[in-house]
Amino acid sequence: MATQTRGQGAERRGGSGRASKQDRTTPALFTRQVASELRKVIWPTRNELATYTAVAIVFIVFMSTIVLTLDYGFTKLMFWVFG
Repeated sequence: MATQTRGQGAERRGGSGRASKQDRTTPALFTRQVASELRKVIWPTRNELATYTAVAIVFIVFMSTIVLTLDYGFTKLMFWVFG
């Protein structure tokens, strides 16, 4: 199924499909644009960061425990079956 867009059709580039020099930016302009975008980011507070980190560590420990338990159980089962 083809993707449909609303409004005007997509602009077409030159025959080669490569970006022309007019489409490029200088490294200085790119750096300024990146810095501008980073200023728009809502950074987490120290408390939020600590909470997110703790949640991630607890989740990783929990999932590791599940995998370790299943691995140990399947190992014991295989030794019992194939002896």
